[in-house]
Amino acid sequence: MKKINLLVIAMFILSLFPAKGDEGMWLLPLLEKMNGKKMAEMGFTLTPEDIYSINHSSLKDAIVQFGGGCTGEIVSKNGLLFTNHHCGYGSIQKLSSVEHNYLKDGFWAMSLEEELPAEGLTVTFLESFTDVTKDIEKALKKGKTTAEKDSLFAAVSEKLQKKAVGDNKFITAHVQSFYGGNTYYLIVYKTYRDVRFVGAPPSSIGKFGADTDNWMWPRHTGDFSVFRVYADKDNNPAPYSPENVPYTPKNFLKVSLKGVEEGDPTIIMGYPGRTNRFMTRSELVEQRDLSNAIAIKLRGIRQEVLMADMEADPKIMIQYASKYSGSSNGWKKWIGMNETFAKLDVEERRAEEEAKFTEWVNQNPKRIEKYGQALQKINEAVADRADAYALLLRTSESVGRIELTSVASRVLRVLASGDQSRLEGVLDAFYKDYSVSTDRKVAKAMIKVYLEEVCAEKRADFVKVIESEFGGDVDAYVDHMFDNSVFVCKEKVMEAVKGEADLKADPAVALLASIQKVQPELIQAYTKDAEKFAEGKKEYIAGTLEMRKGEAIYPDANFTMRLTYGTVLPYSPRDAVQYLHYTTLDGVMEKEDPTNWEFEVPARLKELWKNQDFGQYALPNGKMPVCFLSNNDITGGNSGSPILNGRGELIGLAFDGNWESMSSDIIFEPDLQRCINVDARYVLFIIDKFGGAGYLLDEMEIVR
Repeated sequence: MKKINLLVIAMFILSLFPAKGDEGMWLLPLLEKMNGKKMAEMGFTLTPEDIYSINHSSLKDAIVQFGGGCTGEIVSKNGLLFTNHHCGYGSIQKLSSVEHNYLKDGFWAMSLEEELPAEGLTVTFLESFTDVTKDIEKALKKGKTTAEKDSLFAAVSEKLQKKAVGDNKFITAHVQSFYGGNTYYLIVYKTYRDVRFVGAPPSSIGKFGADTDNWMWPRHTGDFSVFRVYADKDNNPAPYSPENVPYTPKNFLKVSLKGVEEGDPTIIMGYPGRTNRFMTRSELVEQRDLSNAIAIKLRGIRQEVLMADMEADPKIMIQYASKYSGSSNGWKKWIGMNETFAKLDVEERRAEEEAKFTEWVNQNPKRIEKYGQALQKINEAVADRADAYALLLRTSESVGRIELTSVASRVLRVLASGDQSRLEGVLDAFYKDYSVSTDRKVAKAMIKVYLEEVCAEKRADFVKVIESEFGGDVDAYVDHMFDNSVFVCKEKVMEAVKGEADLKADPAVALLASIQKVQPELIQAYTKDAEKFAEGKKEYIAGTLEMRKGEAIYPDANFTMRLTYGTVLPYSPRDAVQYLHYTTLDGVMEKEDPTNWEFEVPARLKELWKNQDFGQYALPNGKMPVCFLSNNDITGGNSGSPILNGRGELIGLAFDGNWESMSSDIIFEPDLQRCINVDARYVLFIIDKFGGAGYLLDEMEIVR
């Protein structure tokens, strides 16, 4: 467990002054100390107390964690919620069928009774942040070894969490570290589990441009969906029940129709997932040459197989839409990241930073003692784990993507738990979105690429079976497995379980066991220097903070609520090219391609455009706004986050970054980095004029 360095904290908490309004994912409790003055200078009328208050309702009460990896915002007194279309995509897909294809056709509930329960979906509200650094520091002083400190940390965290929760069964508490383990906060949350699907445009609007336009500007995607949070009669979280009622929030966002102009101040609040802006050169090379490169190649092969089947069969399109989208989003991001690493000389810049750090350390004997081995520890650990890491990646991204072994693993876990009553539900959920013919094709492709990527002496034992029993014919091996496995459908699994068949003899289980056999050794090799790496990273971050005292330094994102502020701003991606800060519906029509599903345009939208029937949502020049740019600092997890004007009113939803700054999780690029937002006016236009669900606007507070 990391030590607490009060000297470091003092230097960057008490003497920080924000440098740039457009960089930083700031902790809400520190806004007054770090950012209040700068934000006022930029034109924000909101105060830090308006944004985060422990005594009164504030903006943070209208922002939620949406599902497992996005952000959402409450926009009415009746618990109405906006998020991105791609954030609601998984829930919309689960609710869809060939007969009711809400992904393709869209959906709008015309009353509360028509809203659809989104099974398994949750939204989580932030209750409070409390600095518990002193409590953690006091406990850790008693430990001498890493194991002792880990144990002490667990004990004091549990004590603090229990005290925070008390008898309140509706909240949870977690202790989380920040600033490289130099600061700790106790964070209290409240999670609601009855969330219902209210509406979304068809994918031809909500996913317009799909993979081609993903991470790109100019953008013309209406990336939003609408849900509602429900509670029990006392406004507390409760499982789904017809008796539940719409949640009454502590606060909700007003929606602005005023729009945006270049230079307008903006705030984004949400739950950014992970950044690594203290990444060293060796870590960067590892990400570029191993994790990114391997995933790019192997996911690309699998995605080609999936897309071919998806385009050929509407049912498979629904079954694999969310799976494909989740895979391809990361795949394209990593392609862009590697390109940007090269174009922006990120490796060289990291090397220069390390050289400056080393020079600074070597100027003082005390610094040498504290930080002199930091980079060496990191570099040695990264080098020592490289082979094991590469093999883990190649295995997980190839044969680890065969769904037949995945469902076999799930079934075996359920049976091992002794709670067989869960089995049917697990199988129903899996097979609803499973195509055995598609998986058979994927298995053949993935095993072949595994053989190409992994040298003979490091392959799992199943390869010997292919060679000895099938003459090296991968296709024959896969066909035999699928033809003889019970895991190809629910009925065969249930029959086998009821008949107490030996599932370990199933060919899918044999493949699974072969893969799992090599994993412990690989994981051990990958993690053997984990403690050395953690020590080096802690020392490097602590030293960097000390070296940069007087600067504004924000903690890396870790899926806790943050605020980023900036302005509406265009950019120039390359010589002689200048992008505007907004797009319009004209651009949708210019991109239309009826032969390409990514760029289909609904007839109703074309009719509205042709008639210029935009109502109160149009720009002063009569055009219909779609998306706009800002220089707010965001990353994955911010999808669905509200972008607010200087008064805290909703002007759009953040949904993407731009291609020219794909290295942004590692290094911020102020001249190039932009956040892509869907304009709130386009959201309301689609709900009202296109979807015919204008009644939803009646419960919002719309300001002009």
